[in-house]
Amino acid sequence: MAKYYELLGVAQNAGPEEIKKAYRKRAIMYHPDKNEGSREAEEKFKEVTEAYEVLKDPEKRSVYDRYGAQGLKRGAGAGGGFDFADALDVFMRDFGGYGGIEDLFGGQRGRSGRPQNVKGETLKVRLPLTLQEVASGVTKRLRVAALDTCGECRGSGAAPGSVPVGCPTCGGSGEERHVERSVFGQFVSVTPCRTCHGEGRVIETPCPTCRSEGRVRSDQEVEVEVPPGVTSENYITLRGRGNAGPRGGQRGDIIVLLEVEEDPRFMRDGPDLHYELPITFTQAALGAEVEIPVVGGTVRMTIPPGIQSGAVLRLKGRGLPELNSRRIGDQLVEVLVWTPEDLTAEQEQLLEAFRDVEDPAPEHIDRDDNRSLWSRVKEAFT
Repeated sequence: MAKYYELLGVAQNAGPEEIKKAYRKRAIMYHPDKNEGSREAEEKFKEVTEAYEVLKDPEKRSVYDRYGAQGLKRGAGAGGGFDFADALDVFMRDFGGYGGIEDLFGGQRGRSGRPQNVKGETLKVRLPLTLQEVASGVTKRLRVAALDTCGECRGSGAAPGSVPVGCPTCGGSGEERHVERSVFGQFVSVTPCRTCHGEGRVIETPCPTCRSEGRVRSDQEVEVEVPPGVTSENYITLRGRGNAGPRGGQRGDIIVLLEVEEDPRFMRDGPDLHYELPITFTQAALGAEVEIPVVGGTVRMTIPPGIQSGAVLRLKGRGLPELNSRRIGDQLVEVLVWTPEDLTAEQEQLLEAFRDVEDPAPEHIDRDDNRSLWSRVKEAFT
């Protein structure tokens, strides 16, 4: 019963962490690259990996403790049958981040030891939006030039009536081993096959349409649902709508970069909008009814008599929606009293008469919190 425990050098009551540490130590010790490509070391590497796979699993370990390896073969479906690729998969799965081992063996593998099909490229497209579209949300249709699966060869890259064949250079593994000697000893590295470029197969008769690529360029129409409240910092990912992978590989994605067009009337601060309203002296002194632009139209607003330049009026709920929220921002209207520069003779005469009866200006004008907020926002944007 003790063989697996002996291989890892642990006691039968060893805990999971102790088993994991012991396996890593022995796996590195027996790794062929540490032993000049020794076949004996490779066998030991496979054996300790098989032991680790059993002892780290509570159910398999329990069966092994009661019935041994034969019990695993009969009932639990574990133990035995490990090849070198399987052992590497296990090691890289649990320790792929240590010491660059994954890079040494050519990256991620499938269970067969052959690199997995390459995923298609991710496409990026830009989508311009107006403030009105941001306020309401919108569904847009875009035409995207992408690589699609070739209809002639159905993505295989081989001409109709033919199929890809196993690579004669690597024997279908997709890899080549290279032995290098140095003053430190012999090193074995595994690289993608130079003939099949890691695919494990070659195309003897290429498809005339796609020239063995397995994909052709085409235009496709995609639908993009843009929620209310987005900004130019947001993007939308359309999974599996990008380029098809070469020779049957998985499709990539489309990333839609949102570009909210600036509206010269407003300055945006999250869900709030800021608007500057110039008014005359008489409107400020006497009050007035004015028309204010808002997103999607206009509204009437009352200016109270005696308002000071720089005061901020709030139009509740006239801003933009907050993304992924029910909150609607406000539109803040900063009142700016306009002083005319060129007066007519009649205007000068009237103002002279008013100056004789007007009150002197106070030493200090109280500014409310809205004015302070507006000043800080202007400073931030300038």
